[in-house]
Amino acid sequence: VSPASLSPLIDVRSMTHLHAGLSSETTEKARLELNENPDTLHQDIQQVRDMIVTRPDIGFLRTDDDFILRFLRARKFDQTETFRLLAQYFQFRQQNLDMFQSFKVDDPGIKRALMDGFPGVLETPDQHGRKILILFASNWDQSRNSFTDILRAILLSLEVLIENPELQINGFILIIDWSNFSFKQASKLTPNILKLAIEGLQDSFPARFGGIHFVNQPWYIHAMYTIIKPFLKDKTRKRIFLHGNNLNSLHQLIQPECLPSEFGGTLPPYDMGIWARTLLGPDYNDETEYTLTYDALHIKFVILCEKSHKFMKKKTGILKLKS
Repeated sequence: VSPASLSPLIDVRSMTHLHAGLSSETTEKARLELNENPDTLHQDIQQVRDMIVTRPDIGFLRTDDDFILRFLRARKFDQTETFRLLAQYFQFRQQNLDMFQSFKVDDPGIKRALMDGFPGVLETPDQHGRKILILFASNWDQSRNSFTDILRAILLSLEVLIENPELQINGFILIIDWSNFSFKQASKLTPNILKLAIEGLQDSFPARFGGIHFVNQPWYIHAMYTIIKPFLKDKTRKRIFLHGNNLNSLHQLIQPECLPSEFGGTLPPYDMGIWARTLLGPDYNDETEYTLTYDALHIKFVILCEKSHKFMKKKTGILKLKS
């Protein structure tokens, strides 16, 4: 059996693996909304991978099919935009090494932020299958949590969640409740800090955010929004909704059946520790990729590549013998 005759078999198996766990509805949604075509999936992934040589200044520490696919989905299979996002993902980590040196759930700063509900993650998705993240801004105790640790906890949570291919396609909703968020707390949200958050979430992460909802925001949060507006893409600006005290306008976009009682929903009050317990529970394995530091991820990925290469050589040899 020649390598050429084996490639369709390998492609079909890989393609099945890439779509494993997806419902038929989500597969169709990916086709209609994201331009995802199972017949050209590997070609799309490889074309993005081929662009890596154009950026020798960036260490692309992970380039496997599963990883690149989430970036394609985040940019609706526009390969140029996909590669730009992939490059920005690793560039952001290289430029902010201190944020990712201990990027794992048991890092003291990340652990404190998670235990304080940064972020909260609802078990029930919205009516479009989007995962709902919530932040109660007034819970930010600046003597306990730095803003950087909160951002790290949010990014780590997204790394865990984005492993789910359904969420790569359906995306996320973010609700920020500004109730009792003081002017003193707001004064700590400097332009540099806010710019860092925008770079980390909007420009450098492969997640589809279907909406960012502000509720109960005071006037000084409106002022803050005015400051950050120039850093936001048009698409992001169109997805930010300032509801104030009007929960009816929130319910027009997210059904009450998907929301806890704090947001006028029919679900019980949100348990602030539920997501932290999910990550810190007895079944949590801190050896998975998203818990590793930048350097450790590189080492682990090199080992995985070597193992994968040996496995494929062995597998190909078996197939040749059988033929």
